[in-house]
Amino acid sequence: MASAPQPSLPLLYNDLMPLNTRDHSKFKTKPMDEAKWLSKHHAIPLTVDEFVQAQRDFPIVFSSGENPLPLALMGLNEGVNTFVDENGKINEPVYLPAYIRRYPFLLAKLNKDSDDLSLCFDPTAGTVGEFDDGESLFDDDGSTTQATKNVLDFCEKFEEAGLRTKAFVDQIKAEGLLMDGEISIERTEFPGKPYVYRGFQMVNQEKLQEVSAEKLEQWNKNGLMALVFAHLFSLDLMRNIFSRQVSQGRVPEPVEEAAV
Repeated sequence: MASAPQPSLPLLYNDLMPLNTRDHSKFKTKPMDEAKWLSKHHAIPLTVDEFVQAQRDFPIVFSSGENPLPLALMGLNEGVNTFVDENGKINEPVYLPAYIRRYPFLLAKLNKDSDDLSLCFDPTAGTVGEFDDGESLFDDDGSTTQATKNVLDFCEKFEEAGLRTKAFVDQIKAEGLLMDGEISIERTEFPGKPYVYRGFQMVNQEKLQEVSAEKLEQWNKNGLMALVFAHLFSLDLMRNIFSRQVSQGRVPEPVEEAAV
């Protein structure tokens, strides 16, 4: 069984395999009892469709670089996820970004000369295979089951949300609203040695005030301003996430700076 072409795999994915009736006619999918694969990831891609829900639990920032991507921060330090324990158990009720809920499935291009997307899965996830229990992905006649149709529908909606996310980011970039972010947090145990986090982008509120009234009115009508405010309000949770790391004993010794 050939894997899909994969010059670089997306976050969380170790391999990609196209789902097909020839090789996977007996395959089933089962729910995940644990998410050890998530415990070492602190920044999860987020779509604009999720900003309002996600900002209640996580700081929403933008990745650095020329093609910024919204991220939900589940931890501030590399390899630290404050919501998933070492056994892969999510330790409290929390919003799970669609990027996580989509795993191990994914729509991917199998042919670089075509824009067609095929439903693929990560065979290393341990939740798709020839199991005794679970939901069948194909019927005996080779047709897709409702379970597969639901997965495909979710993945298609995720791709559509991704396009809306890109459009949002392109608009705020065009207005020059993104700037390099920085947060400094000091612990009483280490006076004068703040934890400085950099390596992310955020909306520049001073630049936001310079946006024309006409543009702001348009953004209010199309919902873009609600997304900007959800991002800005969520930044207050940076200190909450830091406090979670402290309580879990997962904060390194203070250094000059760190990248989130």
